[in-house]
Amino acid sequence: MKLQILGTGCARCNMLETNVRAAVAEAGIDAEVEKVTDLDTMMDMGVMVTPALALDGKVVSAGKVLTKDQVMQMIGEK
Repeated sequence: MKLQILGTGCARCNMLETNVRAAVAEAGIDAEVEKVTDLDTMMDMGVMVTPALALDGKVVSAGKVLTKDQVMQMIGEK
């Protein structure tokens, strides 16, 4: 599983990254976590509002900081 945090590096983006990494660690899954800061890449993925989260290349959340529990629920459904 590949999780991408899309954002420019703002505090909200960093908080989402922290929550995603905590969820992956707690779930004990083998996942690649990548931070995407390139604006062209974000626009190509259809993201206009950050922070955003993509699972395996599909954007599942944009414009809000998901909690660790919300991220765990999303990766559990995958």
